[in-house]
Amino acid sequence: MSYKFDDVIDRSNNFSAKWSEMDKKYGTNDLLPMWIADMDFETAPCIINELRNRLEQGIYGYTTRPASYNKSIVNWVKRRYGWQIKPEWLMFSPGVIPTISILIQEMTKENDKIMIQEPVYSPFNSVVNQNKRDLVISPLVKIEDGNYIMDYEDIESKIKDVKMFILCNPHNPVGRVWTREELIKLGDICMKHNVLVISDEIHSDIILKNHKHTPFASISEEFAQNSITCMAPTKTFNIAGLQMSQVILPNENYYKILDDAFIRLDIRRNNAFSLVATQAAYNEGEEWLEEYLKYLEGNIDFAINYIKENIPSLKVRKPEGTYLLWVDFSYTGLSDDEVCKLLVEKGKVALNSGNSFGIGGKGYQRINLACPRSMVEEGLNRIKKAIIG
Repeated sequence: MSYKFDDVIDRSNNFSAKWSEMDKKYGTNDLLPMWIADMDFETAPCIINELRNRLEQGIYGYTTRPASYNKSIVNWVKRRYGWQIKPEWLMFSPGVIPTISILIQEMTKENDKIMIQEPVYSPFNSVVNQNKRDLVISPLVKIEDGNYIMDYEDIESKIKDVKMFILCNPHNPVGRVWTREELIKLGDICMKHNVLVISDEIHSDIILKNHKHTPFASISEEFAQNSITCMAPTKTFNIAGLQMSQVILPNENYYKILDDAFIRLDIRRNNAFSLVATQAAYNEGEEWLEEYLKYLEGNIDFAINYIKENIPSLKVRKPEGTYLLWVDFSYTGLSDDEVCKLLVEKGKVALNSGNSFGIGGKGYQRINLACPRSMVEEGLNRIKKAIIG
C-alpha cells in the first residue's frame, strides 16, 4: 500500500503546538518547525478509519476498556520485541512523564536521590527537581567507535544512596538504541545498589535497520521485578494529542502502588478516541510503520549526506533509533547563543538547542526529521543559509 509521506499538510491552523507555539520560545511563529518531537505525517489509515467510525457514533461518553485493548498491546510487544508480557501487568496512563512524576512521588521521598544521564529529554530533569528530589547526573559524553556509550564507572561512583534511575531507551536526543549487553551492565549495577529502574521506552518502535530494541525488563526476571516500563503508540503513530500510554509492571507491589495513586487521582479511563486508536495502531498499523521506517531512514541518510556536502563545519552521527538528529555545531566557532540567533533570524528555522538537554548538550542542536522530504531539504537549506550564508 502506498502512504502519503511526501504530502505536505498545512498544520498552521489546526492548534498544533509544534507550529503555533514557536513564538513562546523563539519570539515568532514565522519559522519552519523542526523542534517538538511529533511528526508532520498523516497517521496510519487504519487509525483514521477507526477514529472516523467512533466520531460518527455521535456519543462520546465514558469508556470502558475491553480485554481486546490489553491483548493488542501484549501481541504488539511480543511481535516487535519478542517479550511475552501478561495482560495483568498493564496499566493505562495518559502519558509517560505524568507517570514518571507520580512514580517519583509514590516510590521516593523528598530529597531522595534520582539519577539520569544527560544530555537527555529535558522533562527528566525538571520532573525530578519539581518533585523536590535530589538530581544525580551521570553525563552521557563518552564516545567510542563513533557512538555514545554509558560511563559505568561514573554511574557506580555516584549511585550510592540513589533510589531511582530513569533510563531513556532508545535515547533522546543522542539516538542510541542500547544493546542487551549495555543494559545488562547497567541493570547489574542498579540491582547491586537496590536502585529501581524506570525505563522510558516511548521511542521503542522507531528503530533503524540493523538495530534492535531490547526492553530493559525483558532481559531477566530480576530486572523485570526491579523495573517499571513506560511505552506508548503516540510517537510511533503521531497520535500524542490523544493522550495515552501504557505502563508495564511485572512487580505486583509496584503495580499496586501505582494503581492506588491513579485511583486517588481518578486516572482510570481512556478518552473515547485514544481507546480505538491504540487498538487500531497495534492490531493493524504494522505495515504503515514498516513503510514509515523506510521513509524515515531515507530522510536521515539524505540529511547526513547534505550536511557533509554542504555544511561541513557541522558534525553528525547516524542515529540508531528515533527520528531525531543530534548535530554538533561547535566546530563553527560560534557560541550557542550565536547559533540560535542565526538559525531564527537568518535561517528562519526552529531547532532544539542542545543546552536544553542538560550536561553534554552544549554546542549541539536537535533536528526533527519526521516530515516530508521536501521539508527536510528546505530546513537544511535554511540551516545552511544561517551558518554559511
